[in-house]
Amino acid sequence: MRLHVGCAMWSHRSWPGHRLPPTERLRHYASWCDAVEGNTTFYATPARDTVASWAAQTDPDFRFVLKLPKVITHERRLTNVDEPLRFFLDAIEPLGPRAHALWIQLPGSFAPADVPALGRFLEQLPQSHRYAVEVRHPAFFTDARAARLLGATLAAAHAEWIPFDTTAFFASPPTSDAERDAWTKKPRVPLRTVALTDRPIVRYLGRDDSTRTVEGWQRWIDVTVTWLREGRSPTMFIHTPDNAEAPALARRFHDEVRARVPGLDALPEPIPVEPLTLF
Repeated sequence: MRLHVGCAMWSHRSWPGHRLPPTERLRHYASWCDAVEGNTTFYATPARDTVASWAAQTDPDFRFVLKLPKVITHERRLTNVDEPLRFFLDAIEPLGPRAHALWIQLPGSFAPADVPALGRFLEQLPQSHRYAVEVRHPAFFTDARAARLLGATLAAAHAEWIPFDTTAFFASPPTSDAERDAWTKKPRVPLRTVALTDRPIVRYLGRDDSTRTVEGWQRWIDVTVTWLREGRSPTMFIHTPDNAEAPALARRFHDEVRARVPGLDALPEPIPVEPLTLF
């Protein structure tokens, strides 16, 4: 029984580990959280040596949820993608079991009429990886027929549906610069709390006020506890607009769940960062 928690990145200017050399920041982050979103892979496929360094800094049970490159999902929209897909899969091979799921984030223009293309794409993917899909078109959340079509397509491929819960964020107007920026960029879709597989993945966006972030995730505490009792092994990613307190918040989420599920393994103790000196 495992709950993994993480953030949208492993380095941030306000986090203690940011003072470390870049080659040590992931190792430090992995002592705070045991999962991370691989958002950078959306923009470019990393070098295989770079990925090998990620593996060297993390334990085998650390979870990377890696976003497929935009050339596959957004530019070519899942068709004629054999070459970039093969290049990506080869690059991430050094992660081994750490590549928990490959994340297929689709553009807001990807509509129910495009689901057959998704089905064909999922059919061609190797069975050596798990897959998870994030959609943003409103119809998948408001049209029961569209939701059933997508759910059936994902279930046939044993793929998960990733919800990005922004409902707490959009519950009231922004109050900081980071919130105002996120207000114009983050998707507004209804809440979804249904898991399709035994490895559900959730992205949750709170507020820069930690108290409001914690208030907004209480429904996810209940859902996560239920999933764990059902034998599932979820991964929860905690976001805030500025992400300044994200690792501590992720650990707090884990602690709140563990208080209700005492058999849950504790997270590791964070590695202390030695103060910088002049000599």
